[in-house]
Amino acid sequence: MLLKKTIPFLFAIAAANASYAQTTISNSSTPNLSNEPVRKTTAHKLLIVPFEPRMYMSQIDHKINEETKWNQKKIKENFRFGLDEELYKSIKKKMEVMSFLDDTTKYKKDLVTTYEKLSYRFDKIPDQAKYAAPKKEKDQNYVQKGQLVAVTETDGKFMNAEIKDKSLLTGFNSKYKTDIFLFINQFDITTEMPASDLTTKSTRTLTVHYTVLTKDGKEINSGISKTTFPSDINTPSKIADKYFSKIADEIAARIVKAMNAQAAAK
Repeated sequence: MLLKKTIPFLFAIAAANASYAQTTISNSSTPNLSNEPVRKTTAHKLLIVPFEPRMYMSQIDHKINEETKWNQKKIKENFRFGLDEELYKSIKKKMEVMSFLDDTTKYKKDLVTTYEKLSYRFDKIPDQAKYAAPKKEKDQNYVQKGQLVAVTETDGKFMNAEIKDKSLLTGFNSKYKTDIFLFINQFDITTEMPASDLTTKSTRTLTVHYTVLTKDGKEINSGISKTTFPSDINTPSKIADKYFSKIADEIAARIVKAMNAQAAAK
């Protein structure tokens, strides 16, 4: 039997006009996204919006540091770019795709603006077999003294995203011809410790919270995708290469299913 190691998480949050002031976008990482061929003949084009660095939570960074000597910023950025690249690879098999991380200098202003116009909330994880966009629950209060507090009892909940200004998406549609938007809202790595057998290795769970919107701001899919990996792998590139593809493929398949459902409903 496994006992989940629960650690309360606090996210720093500020006013919209300053929310990204303490967030940095690394130009040191060099993803190979621009070298990946894309399907330019598809009817749709998707934009990937990576998770904000403040929406990263990990219970294994100290283990990664022991092996790699990397600081948390470098660990976080490697996971951020690694997930983005796997999503890009999976989605490009289905449709044309672009990512804000393809060129962090070129797209920095648009990425900052996007983060400023995002709001987050906990919603019930939707049933993917009969998907319906989750309804906003009443009396949510996750902001206390300027901080976004993630409650510890979040089983059955995920971090959803909402655009406060829908003109942002129509603007990107005009600028980049993107009509589908994938927002990565939160990235978690948690550890489950053995309840009694101390000789048993712990199990780690990687969870990605996401939202898919149309250019009109309609939520057509959202939820979480997760996978487990062993505790003896402590190099971000190895974790990304072996385990991110499962999550990326699952999210890509859900997007295609949602788009087909939208087309059928017209």
